[in-house]
Amino acid sequence: MKFNARSLACLVLCAAAFAAGSVKAEDLAEVSTAFRWLGKNDRVVIEAYDDPKVGGVTCYVSRARTGGVKGTVGLAEDKSEASIACRQVAAVQFNGKLPVQEDVFTERMSILFKRLHVVRVVDVKRNTLVYLTYSDKLIDGSPMNAVTAVPVAASSPIPVK
Repeated sequence: MKFNARSLACLVLCAAAFAAGSVKAEDLAEVSTAFRWLGKNDRVVIEAYDDPKVGGVTCYVSRARTGGVKGTVGLAEDKSEASIACRQVAAVQFNGKLPVQEDVFTERMSILFKRLHVVRVVDVKRNTLVYLTYSDKLIDGSPMNAVTAVPVAASSPIPVK
């Protein structure tokens, strides 16, 4: 198969977009909340997400995972509630200019229509990164949300687009 420069550029861009959208959580821990006879128990999981554009910032998200047979095979719909805490875990480094608001992480919460989102908002006035988590659904989203903030030292102004 022969590629010209245009198809190769398109392939590289598609691969980069896929890689950027596929930030994967690191599973840290889980606790069982309800026993299920078949399949996994219902549980609360704690996941860590490193911000791909802000080195040194990690977000910790806890959320419910549905067990049973459907949950074990990935067909169950998880509850909308989630909690978030983002912290500076190393020296903060910016990988370029940041948009004022950006969807940083998304993860599927049901087979088709429900997703968990983590959005980064730059509070320029206070030189702070604010992170919001919520879930949405094709027809109706959930008002359940959580917010956290990571202040950045005044000596390191956040570069904004």
